[in-house]
Amino acid sequence: MRILGVDPGSERTGYGCIDTDGNRNQIVVCGVLTPTGSADFPEKLLSMHHGLVKILTQCCPETVAIEDIFYARNARSSLKLGHVRGVLILAAAEAGIPVCEYSPTEIKRAVVGYGRAGKQQVQQMVTLLLGLDTVPSPLDVSDALATAICHAHSLGPTNKRSTKQRSNSWRRFRRDSQGTL
Repeated sequence: MRILGVDPGSERTGYGCIDTDGNRNQIVVCGVLTPTGSADFPEKLLSMHHGLVKILTQCCPETVAIEDIFYARNARSSLKLGHVRGVLILAAAEAGIPVCEYSPTEIKRAVVGYGRAGKQQVQQMVTLLLGLDTVPSPLDVSDALATAICHAHSLGPTNKRSTKQRSNSWRRFRRDSQGTL
């Protein structure tokens, strides 16, 4: 399955696309969408939308995983972030690609194992989980890749054995090691 992870931001939006079979994840492409600094906010939103449409066309993901809004003290920043998320979700919806949303805590827990992990910890685990030679940067990119990995983990392995098969094989192992069948 191909998953595009998105870390929305009003100044920079990170994206990272991975392929996963449920057990292993492999990076396809990653980067940041950065609108012109001198553009007014509606132009930045349009630039983000066009940028994501282009990435969706190039990558052809089966799903988009996007980081949900964190609750900041600054309401104005949260509102701007909500607008950015809206145009990014719209781009995926126009392409007919389902969107899944994950909170920052869920993403950190899925990637690092701790919901309050720091951004550098997330960055290091993304590097390890994807087998990268260099640390993905800026942090927006590693956060987007972490979002994609979080979604891959939520899907689980595609070749799952049933619980019954697992317990039977373990019971057989225990009996064999004790010398009784």
